[in-house]
Amino acid sequence: MFESISSKIEKALHTLRGKGSITDINIAETVKEVRKALLDADVSYPIAKEFTDKVKAEALGRNVIQSIEPGQLMVKIVHEKLTELMGSETVDINTKGNPAIILIAGLQGSGKTTFSAKLAYYLKNKKNKSVMLVAGDVYRPAAISQLQTLGQQIQVPVFTEEGNTNPNDIATKALKDARMKGTNVLIVDTAGRLAVDEEMMNEISGLKQTLNPQETLFVVDSMTGQDAVNTAKAFNERLDFDGVVLTKLDGDTRGGAALTIRYAVQKPIKFVGIGEKMDALDVFHPDRMASRILGMGDVVSLVERAQEQYDEEEARKIQKKLIHNEYSFEDFLSQINQVKKMGSMKDLIGMIPGMDKLTKNVEITDDAFKPIESMIGSMTPYERRNPSCLNGSRKQRIAAGSGHTIQDVNRFVKQFEETRKMMKAVSTKGKAPRLPKRHR
Repeated sequence: MFESISSKIEKALHTLRGKGSITDINIAETVKEVRKALLDADVSYPIAKEFTDKVKAEALGRNVIQSIEPGQLMVKIVHEKLTELMGSETVDINTKGNPAIILIAGLQGSGKTTFSAKLAYYLKNKKNKSVMLVAGDVYRPAAISQLQTLGQQIQVPVFTEEGNTNPNDIATKALKDARMKGTNVLIVDTAGRLAVDEEMMNEISGLKQTLNPQETLFVVDSMTGQDAVNTAKAFNERLDFDGVVLTKLDGDTRGGAALTIRYAVQKPIKFVGIGEKMDALDVFHPDRMASRILGMGDVVSLVERAQEQYDEEEARKIQKKLIHNEYSFEDFLSQINQVKKMGSMKDLIGMIPGMDKLTKNVEITDDAFKPIESMIGSMTPYERRNPSCLNGSRKQRIAAGSGHTIQDVNRFVKQFEETRKMMKAVSTKGKAPRLPKRHR
């Protein structure tokens, strides 16, 4: 995410490193490079110029105190202005209503249907809401079946009416059904087109007038760059939507849409899609995104994700097993699965300050755990629970079964033992040492 713009802005700010003071000359050089980085990221020239003019004015108006170097001060100013550009504050989704109605709009291919299901999953699992999805895209047959499949996957009901091609009628009936069932939130997926047209705008405007939703969210593909901003303007003029959703932010995006869409339409970015899985949806925090763009990581989001997967009772069991040397391959595999639930490895590493630089030329994929999983999967239940039983013949069989060499298995077993020792040392730290038997 934002690898290109991050590296270019960092390079621009590097010109101030080691400088004793901020001057008109070195500020002008830095601002010029920052503006160039924004333009390369598909930010429009007027916005890029206005942004860098503000940065320059702020930088020249501040005194550099002794404990802060000019380069550090400039990073702080750019961070403040990036946060301001993207909205300053996190804006929550409105789910007050009986039920709360959320209307989803956007072009075809922007990811509306997938987002609808992700939002349903988020509201159900993180907000404890009962949710119903409505298949309102009557022109693309695949959209209805796709929503039904996703609904089954996340165990959320999907309202459809076979043969009905009137989105207003479908939505009205869905609303009646949701009220009868006491559903908290109704999410209405709608049709899109390959480009903005009058027919689509009339239809979505009519739906909004009929439903009077608590939230109208505009879904946009981050990879379309500046075109996304122009499309957002066209939709906002007709719909006056409440918020923006950026999808495919984990893809090969230059970041221009994410940086400027809030400025262009004066509506908050509420969610960002960061992967294909149903839990790959994040609430948008402008300050955290600014930190990530500047290579400062996002520790707060990382901790929040870890807390979501943290099971206190399971942690106590693991600690007890470590203390008594009972920690097994099964426990190790369980913890790997918990880490995987937190999101893609590339995204998680990007949240750790400085790790983006260390892993700049390293390919990071979600397949990193596959060799370990295959080796543990090739063990018998007894072997998984009793790591010390692995002798030469057992390792040979595990290697053959998992498609790895005996050296790979030996390396993994050694790493497992080292990890177990390290975890045991951390778990027992601060505990009172056990007394010898004669003192008990």
